Amino acid sequence: MAEHRPVLAVIGAGPAGLAAALAAAARGMRVVLIDSGVEAGGQFYRQPPHGLGARRPQALPHQRRTWERLRAGLDTHLAAERVVHLSDRHVWCVEGESTGFTVHALIGPEQQESVAVRADGVLLATGGYEKVLPFPGWTLPGVVTAGGAQALLKGGLVLPGRKAVVAGTGPLLLPVATGLAAAGAQVAALVESAGPSDFVRHSRAWAAVPAKLAEGMVHATRLLRHRVPVMVRHAVLEAHGTERVESVTVAALDAEGRPVPGTQRRLTCDTLAVGHGMLPHTDLADGLGCRLDGPRVYADDEQRTDVPGVWAAGEATGIGGAALSLAEGHIAGRSAAARLTGTVPDPREWAPAARARTRLRSSFATLDAAYAARPVRWTEQVTDETVVCRCEEVTAGAVREAVDTLGAGDLRTVKLLTRAGMGWCQGRVCEPGVAGVAGCELMPARRLLARPVPLGVLAAPPPDHTATPSQ
Repeated sequence: MAEHRPVLAVIGAGPAGLAAALAAAARGMRVVLIDSGVEAGGQFYRQPPHGLGARRPQALPHQRRTWERLRAGLDTHLAAERVVHLSDRHVWCVEGESTGFTVHALIGPEQQESVAVRADGVLLATGGYEKVLPFPGWTLPGVVTAGGAQALLKGGLVLPGRKAVVAGTGPLLLPVATGLAAAGAQVAALVESAGPSDFVRHSRAWAAVPAKLAEGMVHATRLLRHRVPVMVRHAVLEAHGTERVESVTVAALDAEGRPVPGTQRRLTCDTLAVGHGMLPHTDLADGLGCRLDGPRVYADDEQRTDVPGVWAAGEATGIGGAALSLAEGHIAGRSAAARLTGTVPDPREWAPAARARTRLRSSFATLDAAYAARPVRWTEQVTDETVVCRCEEVTAGAVREAVDTLGAGDLRTVKLLTRAGMGWCQGRVCEPGVAGVAGCELMPARRLLARPVPLGVLAAPPPDHTATPSQ
């Protein structure tokens, strides 16, 4: 009788998921790598489809050498049948049972069928998603998220427009602006709500992360080369247009985060790429009952959650960038390989990754503090007519009425009274904006299903087989 070798299901094939899968497979684990992308890499290492015939695809991904090393390692484990890669699979639920876990994933772009994967352990590398805050005109065609503009460029080899304004706050704006400019777009301005003094105040901490400093200098040099104006301590107040965005109004911000009278300017553009930071993806962890530490999934020094048999790594445990995700994924993969085979993990095996994790977490905390040093009073610029929930077309006025007139005191009550967050995205996109307008605390919602699922899939009998690596 063949010896049973435990199976680890790794959900997500970005930096954390790839590092975890390689580390676990190298320690003898059978790994099922499940990802919604057609190709491995996630958003950070996103590749253009082969059919597009990119002349220089190597110019698009960040950290090309690291990606090539990860890709080569994955190919080696795939050839040896230590890893099965299920691409274009959209995980909607993970069931925990006494004998292990069942991962349910919708198949392909149509998502009308589901596959089930049986595993002894689950590693959540589900990444993060962009925080979206509403403002007048944000629903106009041509207004996209900063990450959406980057995805179009990396994955589709297309520009979202010919003349763009990149605005908001956060470290993502720099690579988006430089990427658009390098691809041929005219970037009218990079509009950042943080200011230089916010970063100077934390300058001593930057000495511990010279790579981040160097990366910032590279982006700054590219912006200068492409003559992109940088407007710090500024914000977009409104987007204007009829059939699509045609211009945006920007203004300087005072120390309280309010627009300074007399500083308003209108910039013409056909694209506004806007982002206000990132939030961890916690839906699958929520469904499993994992403890949340604020907006992120709790994980211990081995990247274990408080649910036995479940690990988490990368942006799901806190936004911190690709290098931190790689370190956490490596630790999680090695820990899972030891724990699931009944051996005691030796932290010395991942000591370098642990040191990198500590250093990178500290640096990102510093970076986060700099960007959030002086919050923007964005809700004061949101008119009552501004749609804040696009799925249900709920306006800011309706949300304010629910709070001021009907007495709603929390986000759930606002949702029940206005239907904000009851649409296709189930609040994943609009919750930060609705919470801000309502003046309510943003609390992660407990959702049994991580994405919309057809009723036919829910009603279908369980599949007869699952996809796992060979014995």
